[in-house]
Amino acid sequence: MLAITGFAAGGCGASSTAAAGTAGAGAPLSATATSSAGKTTSATGARSAASVSSATTSGHRPSHRAPDPGRLPQTNQLPSASTRTFKTEMSDLWRAVQLGTVGPGVPAFFPEAAYVQIKAIANAQSDFRYRLLADYALDIRAAHALLGSGARNAQLVKVLVPGSYAHWVPPNACYNRYGYYEVPNARVVYRSGGQLHSFGIASMISWRGVWYVVHLGAVLRNAATGVVDDPSSGTGVSAPSSTC
Repeated sequence: MLAITGFAAGGCGASSTAAAGTAGAGAPLSATATSSAGKTTSATGARSAASVSSATTSGHRPSHRAPDPGRLPQTNQLPSASTRTFKTEMSDLWRAVQLGTVGPGVPAFFPEAAYVQIKAIANAQSDFRYRLLADYALDIRAAHALLGSGARNAQLVKVLVPGSYAHWVPPNACYNRYGYYEVPNARVVYRSGGQLHSFGIASMISWRGVWYVVHLGAVLRNAATGVVDDPSSGTGVSAPSSTC
């Protein structure tokens, strides 16, 4: 497992985390990646979770695209992993992993405005920025560290979404006002050094018939660390889960 340290940790939609509001705001971003071979590299930066969020959430839907779907009402449409929209999202996610920075991967992440709509908690916007998006940034950096020096030359092959694991999370479950579909443990399959490798996407949820990443490396974490979900040689295996 690779671990990246920084930002405050928290669970999936936990009210205790949301109540913390802006806990961790202003903390410097610090990264430490440790491989199974025990080699460690580190990097630090002065950007806080707040500046990461303000710099990237606005990039969800640039002005030349359609209006932010997060501001529109939810639907009960089951997403497809074969659409052009989904493939573009996964290309954006992969570019973020290659570069080790969250910005390019924001369009693949659940929209902030949708999260504010859907969560029946106090300070949903702060929870999004200081927990969800911050964890996503750390997980992207961890995945980048996994790829190592060949990150920019590694090629995305496909993203395998286990459609049979998709399930509807009803309104009022997990502190949510509205329902959505959730699918756990999709697999990001890539080629590096002539070999196939993969890692997981811990959880994706739907908004208006589109899959979005909501937890990349882990749904729950006990420390402020970035996580790579089940890195494997080959395509790996998607495990069933009942997360929400």
